[in-house]
Amino acid sequence: MNITQKIIKNHLVSGNMVAGEEISIRIDQTLTQDSTGTMAYLEFEAIGIPRVKTKKSVAYIDHNTLQSGFENADDHKYIQTVTKKHGIHFSRPGNGICHQVHLERFGVPGMTLLGSDSHTPTGGGIGMLAIGAGGMDVAVAMGGGAYYLTMPKVVKVNLTGKLNPWVAAKDIILEVLRRLSVKGGVGKVIEYVGEGVKSLTVPERATITNMGAELGATTSVFPSDETTRAFLKAQGREEDYTEILPDADATYDEELTIDLSTLAPMAAKPHMPDNVDTITNIGPIKVDQVAIGSCTNSSYMDMMKVARILKGNTVHEDVSLVIAPGSKQVLNMLSQNGALADMIAAGARILESACGPCIGMGQSPKTDAISLRTFNRNFEGRSGTVSAQVYLVSPEVAAISAIKGVLTDPRELDMSNIIDMPEKFLINDNMVVEPAPEGNDVEVVRGPNIKPFPVNVALPENLKGKSLIKVEDNITTDHIMPSNAKLLPYRSNVPYLSEYCLTPCDPEFPARAKENGGGFIIGGSNYGQGSSREHAALAPLYLGIKAVIVKSFARIHMANLINSGILPLVLENEADYDRIDMMDELAIDDVRTQLTSGNKIVVKNITKGIEIPTIINVSDRQKDMLLAGGLLNYTRENN
Repeated sequence: MNITQKIIKNHLVSGNMVAGEEISIRIDQTLTQDSTGTMAYLEFEAIGIPRVKTKKSVAYIDHNTLQSGFENADDHKYIQTVTKKHGIHFSRPGNGICHQVHLERFGVPGMTLLGSDSHTPTGGGIGMLAIGAGGMDVAVAMGGGAYYLTMPKVVKVNLTGKLNPWVAAKDIILEVLRRLSVKGGVGKVIEYVGEGVKSLTVPERATITNMGAELGATTSVFPSDETTRAFLKAQGREEDYTEILPDADATYDEELTIDLSTLAPMAAKPHMPDNVDTITNIGPIKVDQVAIGSCTNSSYMDMMKVARILKGNTVHEDVSLVIAPGSKQVLNMLSQNGALADMIAAGARILESACGPCIGMGQSPKTDAISLRTFNRNFEGRSGTVSAQVYLVSPEVAAISAIKGVLTDPRELDMSNIIDMPEKFLINDNMVVEPAPEGNDVEVVRGPNIKPFPVNVALPENLKGKSLIKVEDNITTDHIMPSNAKLLPYRSNVPYLSEYCLTPCDPEFPARAKENGGGFIIGGSNYGQGSSREHAALAPLYLGIKAVIVKSFARIHMANLINSGILPLVLENEADYDRIDMMDELAIDDVRTQLTSGNKIVVKNITKGIEIPTIINVSDRQKDMLLAGGLLNYTRENN
């Protein structure tokens, strides 16, 4: 068996381990962050289970730590009190980015981790089966419920050779993205094996698994080996180590080989993570901003490489350089060994240990800027500046380019890039709040911005409405439900957020949806890629969306639509996309009967007098969820 199969087998609750079939697995750990966490805990409360049943659940405050009004502080207090009451650990603001901290302090090889953040697969860097999901799925898992997924295909990525100096782990995942595309991982787990794995540290492996989310993959995973043991030992957690290797005769559904020695420093060009080319081919373009950090590249090792490049130099006068260490542990260690001073002396602006610019939370570039970022996504407008051109690069490329003022290949540096992994990390978990003992009465504090989340009703016999919007391929959850600095404080207020639903595509959409009493969304391929935020399903639900009809879906968003009781319909013939225009009157007759009798649903375009066949790729259990009007109704009915 391969690593993926071994972990799934050890956690299998129901189903057969056959690619394409629905299975359910037991979840050992969960994580949430404050952007998605408020909704997840509201949903957990609605389920009515008094105490989490996982081995460990952790709530992180890392996405919106900017408190420009009462809303964020109120949400943070709600999360702190609701988690204390229900048995969940609470990572306070300033303790760091959820994926970085979880890797350092809580992740355990061989365990399953479900997180309400799409980059939860970071945990695959130490051999976890770590999966991103919507908040409702995480709430159910916290209550002891199984997590349902389609048994994935497993792709073997055979790493050979060794990286040359100044070529980074970021370049490995950029190469995988270049080969497979942002849709290439859908329905798959990417499993890294081969001799090349041994040369990669845990932080480097975590960079690769983290950005595997951009492939659309279910998750990515590395072996748990002696390198993993050394990392856990340095974190004072050697007892958590378990060796997990693929069997010698393990089989895979697909395979590709990457010779690490042939890779060069690369960048993902605007506006998609798979638009990859070498730094040499892109050329020395002028740079206006450099941002280093995020859950992809904010480890101690990354930061030390950046500090080494910056030491004794000055950031170019035309460049704004910001750096966000990934955790309090990292920031503490940098401050103790002098590396932080080297960064500051060079002219870097140090941000707190949080997501920050990666999610558009501050540091928006100037108009038409070129911004180099060590992040995982460069979708148009995600930086907060629609006209900005964002390139995704390694920390090494980012640091040297900040000094030179132009995109620069770090291989021209005349110094060593070897940073030794610490034998012992600085360990201080004083910013993690323990939950109250079971049975203790804890008051849950709710601010006025926290509103009830919308709950659907049972699916009616017939659906009818207008095609309210028609969008192109690769629409992201940032398009569907923007999560910028102005809107993120309202993550607990779906009625308010709904006023901005799909406005990057069409500013009139919310008003049109309300005026017409809801209706249908029409989309292209890979609809809903990006963040796991279920607000991208809850806001359309609030606006009365009955079904989303597209060429294809991204995995997590499709699951969130089902959880909300919204029909996710895939065009049987992609050419039919051109047979639906905006404001066409659509109808689905006998929808309950159609849903229960097979996987095809006929959509009538009344305006054009035609029928359009669609496929609904859901399991029998998911059909029951849709009939009930979503996962919460289904859970209540079956408990």
